[in-house]
Amino acid sequence: MSSRVRFGLIGFGAWGGHHANAIAQSKGAELVAIAAPSTTSQENARARFPTARIFDDYRKLLEDPNVECVDIVVPSYLHYEIASAAIQSGRHVLLEKPMAVTVADCSELIQLAARQKVIFSVGHELRLSSMWGLAKQMIDDGQIGEPLYALVELSRNPYRLGSGGWRYNIQQVGNWILEEPIHFFDLARWYLSRSGNPTRVYATANSSQSGHPELQDNFSAILNFEGGAYAVVTQTLCAFEHHQTVKITGTGGALWASWSGAMDRTRHPTFSLRAFDGKTVHNVDIAKMTGELFELEDQIEVFANAIRHGAPLHCTAEDGRWSVAMCLAAQASVERGLPVAMQDFMGQT
Repeated sequence: MSSRVRFGLIGFGAWGGHHANAIAQSKGAELVAIAAPSTTSQENARARFPTARIFDDYRKLLEDPNVECVDIVVPSYLHYEIASAAIQSGRHVLLEKPMAVTVADCSELIQLAARQKVIFSVGHELRLSSMWGLAKQMIDDGQIGEPLYALVELSRNPYRLGSGGWRYNIQQVGNWILEEPIHFFDLARWYLSRSGNPTRVYATANSSQSGHPELQDNFSAILNFEGGAYAVVTQTLCAFEHHQTVKITGTGGALWASWSGAMDRTRHPTFSLRAFDGKTVHNVDIAKMTGELFELEDQIEVFANAIRHGAPLHCTAEDGRWSVAMCLAAQASVERGLPVAMQDFMGQT
């Protein structure tokens, strides 16, 4: 068996192209096949990755015996269909967020992966950030005492339409909380894990989209945890560029991390992490560049190492299900104007 894991990529849009680049340059991975539905995407894939086999249907890719695992980068409403087919084919699966658009579908995928004995990971790549991840390490090391509060905030320009405009079609996207805020719910739960699981969410939102009130680009939520900690997750898509902030406070200190770029997928961001120990504030050195393109490259390495060497995943399918449940609970809270219990959503198995 080759030391490099043989990847098949399903989906070759804007973000799928970045996945392809990350796989192709990985030391532990080899891009052997790409499935893309449009002729334009197929021709683009063939020109950029001439050694990979190109398919017009993901089902054909799943029949290729040379493919060991699949990386699925397609519109959200297709996640369950394609991931379930890939798992049933016996391939290990790396699935872009959201894991699915219902909690029930997430649960079915988890059960299917367990029966097939395949590795199944969800693409919450921010956990691998040299900065967002360092903040988690500092929390776990006790540098802010017991964490009590987390703020995860995003201010950016509007979402890209997506192939065929799917991201602006509520039937295909599910809701916009499942797009960007899902990453921030994941970070909040990760950072406040000492306080147990989320118990309740209270959210509000509104829309600047003319004629599309269901596409809510201003969104805020308060997420309560079993141990008493809480998080605020908030975003606006009515702004400019891409600016993300995380603030975490505890019984013994605080952290403040920020990231800014002209675009979310820039390789030239500005970023910083500051720490407070109760007396003094200091800047924390960041080991390497951070940004989703860099984290995507690390995600491929982590997944390949999990397949070849049994290394731990950065984000399990169970984590992915929690993230979907938090988003759906938040959407229900927006619609009802009331707090929503998380148990009502995690029980949808």
